Amino acid sequence: MHERERHRIILSAVQEKSVVTIQDIAELTEASEATIRRDIAALHVQGKIRRVRGGAEAVHPPQLGNLAGRPFRVSESVNIDKKRAIARAAVDLCEAGDAIIINGGTTTFQMVHYMAGHRLQVMTNSFAIAEHLVKHSKNTVTVPGGAIYREQSLILSPFDNDAIRNFYARRMFIGAQGVGPLGIMEADALIIQSEQKLMHQADELVVMVDSSKFNRRSSLILCALDRVSAIITDDGISEEAARMVENAGVRLVVATPVAQLAKEDSSSVA
Repeated sequence: MHERERHRIILSAVQEKSVVTIQDIAELTEASEATIRRDIAALHVQGKIRRVRGGAEAVHPPQLGNLAGRPFRVSESVNIDKKRAIARAAVDLCEAGDAIIINGGTTTFQMVHYMAGHRLQVMTNSFAIAEHLVKHSKNTVTVPGGAIYREQSLILSPFDNDAIRNFYARRMFIGAQGVGPLGIMEADALIIQSEQKLMHQADELVVMVDSSKFNRRSSLILCALDRVSAIITDDGISEEAARMVENAGVRLVVATPVAQLAKEDSSSVA
């Protein structure tokens, strides 16, 4: 990742979360901690952030009331090739006329790029997904009522009497903060409340996570693995994580990024 892109991610992260650690940024950018220290020092000199012990903080702290977890614009470009491969595999599960639910997230958002030629009935709590599908596809789109959380591009409602309870889906597609033996993990209680409400309206739950999510943990559990029908991930998943998924009786779908497929095809030709 280029320096300019790393700086953009750092600035977005501190503006949304106020204080971020070197480890957090290194994970986001897949750069070394030494590189991140240099980036923080450079941005500190430019007056764009403040360098603090172990990380950085915003010059102007963000407003209160944001959801926990990474903002949409911070995470959108992270592991993008893997996310697109996972999204393509997710859309391949859909058949013409299917009713599906797509929960908001940067991995689930990538599904929109493969849905242009489909005619699906889609319920989504993602403002970004709804907007893209309305503009660039012929899918039927339904959104729940509620407030729009700009940073995560989510529409969340605390009320039970919204459009969700009248929508029935064959499958629900979600991302996650982490996946472990105890189940699917998320970072914010309000997000979990919204996802659990949507889950009641779908027969199958499909979790879309890149392989790094099997090494992450969160303090909040959305559901146990036995509630999950399938997990779609990339080919970086470890043997231990794959065994965990399969031992739980969950279907494991491994997607290969397009860039890697192209590389393998060129090697075979040579």
